[in-house]
Amino acid sequence: MTDKRANIKKIIMDIKTLPTLPGIILRLKDLSENNKASLPEIAKLLTSDPVLSARILRLANSPFYGLYRVSTVSKAMIILGVNVVKNLALSCVFFEVIAKDSIDLWEHSLGVGMTANMIACKLDLPEREEIATAGLLHDLGKALILLKCKDISEEIHELISQEELYTFEAERQIMGTDHAEIGAWLAKSWFMPDKLIDPIAFHHNVNMSANHKVKTAVVHVADALVKASGFNDSSDPFVPQIQQAAWNILKISDQQLSEIVEEMEDLLMEAKNLSVEIQL
Repeated sequence: MTDKRANIKKIIMDIKTLPTLPGIILRLKDLSENNKASLPEIAKLLTSDPVLSARILRLANSPFYGLYRVSTVSKAMIILGVNVVKNLALSCVFFEVIAKDSIDLWEHSLGVGMTANMIACKLDLPEREEIATAGLLHDLGKALILLKCKDISEEIHELISQEELYTFEAERQIMGTDHAEIGAWLAKSWFMPDKLIDPIAFHHNVNMSANHKVKTAVVHVADALVKASGFNDSSDPFVPQIQQAAWNILKISDQQLSEIVEEMEDLLMEAKNLSVEIQL
C-alpha cells in the first residue's frame, strides 16, 4: 500500500467522521441473517421509522425496480425479497449521505441504477433488483471524497481540467486510489454483500471482478451510457469507453443497444422526478 493510499484510507475510514449506519439498519442486518426472524418482525422494524419506510416504498413503486405496486413494507418484502428491501434501506441511507453534498451526483446514481435495471431486464438476467441497487451505489466513493476530502476533491477537478484525464485517473495520481476502491471500503464497513461490493469496486475495470463480472459489467455499461447521454453531472467531464470485456460478457446485440439508448431518455426523466419526490 503506497503512503498516499494509506493516508487517504486513514482519512476516509476515520470512524469519528465516517457516516455510520443507523441502529435500525444494523438491527435489520441481524434480523435478515437470522433464519428464525419472521417477515412481520422485519417489517415492524422498518415501519418504526416513518421516513425510511416511506422512502423504501417510493423506490419500490418506481421505475427503479420495475413499477411494482406495493402499499406496505410487508408486501414489498414478499414481492422483492428481504435482501432487496434491506438493500433499499441501505440505499436510502446512501441518499442521506450523498444528497447533502451533491444532488447532481445523487441523480446520476439514480439514473445509473434505473438504466442498470433496464439492461438486466433486456438481457433477462437474474437478480436484477440487486443489479439496480449496485448501480445506485456505484459512486458511493465520490460522495465520501466530497464529504471528507473537499480540498483534495478540488485538486482532482483542477488536474482533470489541466490534463484532460478521466476522474478515476486523476484520483489515482493524487490519492493513490480512486472513488471505486474508496466506495468499496465503505461498503465493506457497512456489511454489504459481495454482489454489491464488486460492482462498486470494479465498475471502471470489469476484468478485476472475481465473482460478479456480469453485475459489474452491467453497472459499467449503464454508467457509461448515462454519462454519454449528458444527463446531470457525475463529476466526469469525459465519457470513458465501454470496455471490450463488458461487451464480451453481456453480448448486447445492436438491436438491444438501440432499444436501451432509446428507452433511457424517459428513464432519466423519471430519475429526475424520483429524486425530487424522495427529497420531499
